[in-house]
Amino acid sequence: MTEMTKELTPRRPPGRRRSPHTPPRPRGRPRARARAGPAGRAPPPPAPPRPARGSHGARPRPAPSSPPPRPLANMALVPCQVLRVAILLSYCSILCNYKAIEMPSHQTYGGSWKFLTFIDLVIQAVFFGICVLTDLSSLLTRGSGNQEQERQLKKLISLRDWMLAVLAFPVGVFVVAVFWIIYAYDREMIYPKLLDNFIPGWLNHGMHTTVLPFILIEMRTSHHAYPSRSSGLAAICTFSVGYILWVCWVHHVTGMWVYPFLEHIGPGARILFFGSTTILMNFLYLLGEVLNSYIWDTQRIAAERSCHRSAKTLGSTGMPPARMIHQ
Repeated sequence: MTEMTKELTPRRPPGRRRSPHTPPRPRGRPRARARAGPAGRAPPPPAPPRPARGSHGARPRPAPSSPPPRPLANMALVPCQVLRVAILLSYCSILCNYKAIEMPSHQTYGGSWKFLTFIDLVIQAVFFGICVLTDLSSLLTRGSGNQEQERQLKKLISLRDWMLAVLAFPVGVFVVAVFWIIYAYDREMIYPKLLDNFIPGWLNHGMHTTVLPFILIEMRTSHHAYPSRSSGLAAICTFSVGYILWVCWVHHVTGMWVYPFLEHIGPGARILFFGSTTILMNFLYLLGEVLNSYIWDTQRIAAERSCHRSAKTLGSTGMPPARMIHQ
């Protein structure tokens, strides 16, 4: 019997013998290790278990005290539409008042179409007309789910972006810059005082001044996708060379140059001037591309920083961050 009891008794590993004075360990209850606390004090009770974070055990977050901010795109949508309509109406008013003026140059060969200022006014009016049409189409097709309408809307947006990149921005900035530079040097070379009897001052600024802020406002309020650089430069070169050939043709037919300063320079200087204008047009195209990228890259970075800052602020208070939508 004693031998069987020894065999059933579990063996202890060598080196760990229990002292005969050590009381036996109570069975059926594991011994818990408690941290040593201050003398005379019992160890603190264990913390209650935290509920698992799952679909049923997640802690409810406090409701936000104020509604989340509206998306930036929706806040700026209606003012942009109204602004484009106002700019379009202003260009229509300028064109109507300009065509109503009875000037001798309008009765000669080519009429108003031989002046780059008038061509630029038509370009700007057509461009902002396409912008207004794009806005209306966007409002009508929103939420409809019609793929054909969305395809037509994408074509309108592509035409709008191409026209701004190739015609509206470079031609508009060229007209404003070249006109006022020559005007400051000698106004008789481009805008004689005789024209003050026909064209009022507000109409002159409408044709040669407001074009620049209007086009900059459009670039600032809406992102425009530029075409490939090679195709864009080829298009602006085609426009520049075409207008130069048109001016030379008008001189060939009438014997008079469209702009008075061309009468005071020689053939070599004219060739140099025409070549310089083509190079300047290409430079303005590149300037518009860089400016468009700078405006929207800077705005995107600022929006991301603002969203990150608001997410950190709301996250520290336990509120869900608002989701920003960028157009």
